[in-house]
Amino acid sequence: MDLSYLQENYTLILETFAIIVVLYCLSFLYHTTNSPPEARGAWPIIGHFKVFNGSDLPHVTLSSMADQHGPIFTIRLGIHKILVVSNSEIVKEIITNHDLIVSDRPNYIAAKILGRNGASFAFTPYGPYWRGIRKIISQELFSNSRLEKLMLVQMKELEKSIKSMHELWREKRDEQGKVLVQMNKWFGELDINIMLKIVAGKCYTGGYGEDEEETMNYREIIRVWFHYFGQFLVADALPFLNWLDLGGYKKKMKRVARELDSMVVKWLEEHRRTRSSGNAIGVNDFMDVMSQVVEDDDIAGYNADTIIKATCESLIAGGSDTITVMLTWVQEELDTQVGKDRQVNESDIKNLLYLQAVVKETFRLYPAAFLNAPRTFVKDCTISGYHIPEGTWLIINKWKLHRDPNIWTDPCEFRPERFLSPKHIGLDVKGTNFELIPYGVGRRRCPGIGLANQGLHIVLATLLQNFDISTPNGAPIDMSVTAGLTNPKATPLEVLVSPRLHATIDA
Repeated sequence: MDLSYLQENYTLILETFAIIVVLYCLSFLYHTTNSPPEARGAWPIIGHFKVFNGSDLPHVTLSSMADQHGPIFTIRLGIHKILVVSNSEIVKEIITNHDLIVSDRPNYIAAKILGRNGASFAFTPYGPYWRGIRKIISQELFSNSRLEKLMLVQMKELEKSIKSMHELWREKRDEQGKVLVQMNKWFGELDINIMLKIVAGKCYTGGYGEDEEETMNYREIIRVWFHYFGQFLVADALPFLNWLDLGGYKKKMKRVARELDSMVVKWLEEHRRTRSSGNAIGVNDFMDVMSQVVEDDDIAGYNADTIIKATCESLIAGGSDTITVMLTWVQEELDTQVGKDRQVNESDIKNLLYLQAVVKETFRLYPAAFLNAPRTFVKDCTISGYHIPEGTWLIINKWKLHRDPNIWTDPCEFRPERFLSPKHIGLDVKGTNFELIPYGVGRRRCPGIGLANQGLHIVLATLLQNFDISTPNGAPIDMSVTAGLTNPKATPLEVLVSPRLHATIDA
């Protein structure tokens, strides 16, 4: 073998190799020294897992870390590095310059088991399948023309709920003419009634003749499904422990998935029988639309039934978790703009400026989820001068971002009038103003913003027009929350209600 070429170029080879080594070391050093600060408290192997085992909820713990390390820092959960952001300007930079790079979702255990192995569009990876389902949802369910039709569904269910509260008051009012109502239950039943009707043509009472016990079971299954979807397991951080099923969470998730599947399969079969018999009447619900649009047996590895069921499950669960806080100033505005001789309707909302401000302020302090669902960087990029490697997860702490004292005066105070001031009056909640992002931002923001806003304003306006609301003994409301994908109240919201309008006034 002739090695003369190597001998002649030995020096050149050594120099080239040395340059490569130096460049690699410099690159490694740059990436190491130019990384965002890592929060203190990490343990070997498990990272910051132990930090989140305290009494504080995750968004509060992350907020405390931000106070120490700034609005952009990293944590480690096992093998995963997570970038945590709580500043509107940094979020704007990410979404404006890198939204496509960070539109993927991590494939954690709950998404596999409860999301039908990635078929659920809310948690499926970014790609052709996600874009296709998102397009169907946007065009067939959340278009402007469709929203006008869905308003009729919302108003009908709202009218039924208001009448039921009047009936409860007549039957159980006390000597002061008031009745105790658990408002989170009332809102929850109304929310799920509306979403079941829109998505599957079902309702809490009536519909296909299901009894009350069965319909109550629907809501409980969906509630538990949503709760487990927010669980990040030890095996997600340390995959080599996957076989242990610590805490039995995978077993519980699989049981809930089977129960939900049994429920949705029944609905889908009923729809197909009705469709094949030619007895379908009225406005098609979303399950009907999906059955007509999704007919291929294999789309991105999923059959049509799996896609229909996964999408409908995501929509029902995503629209069934609302927190609302009410003020008497809204009632004064309602009396002035609408009066007491008729029910408020959707066309009145544009004139109810204080009502709109109350909703925005509620979303600022209490978005349905304080932390966005995690995203994943699919490429290396630079954020605020820091190197972010591929595979890093992104979490936006909306709870901290919405309380930034550089943007909001008295950020922890509930002051709806701030949204009537010149500084904030133009802000909306659609993800274009990065100071206020309750529905998320970018490609992965909630597609149902229009439907949710439409429903929330009319529900709040109708409720406060019809009833005076107070707390028992004038006690303050406990606003503590629980952990999960969303953050429901930790204690029931019990209030005293009494009618302001006669129940006979027509909508």
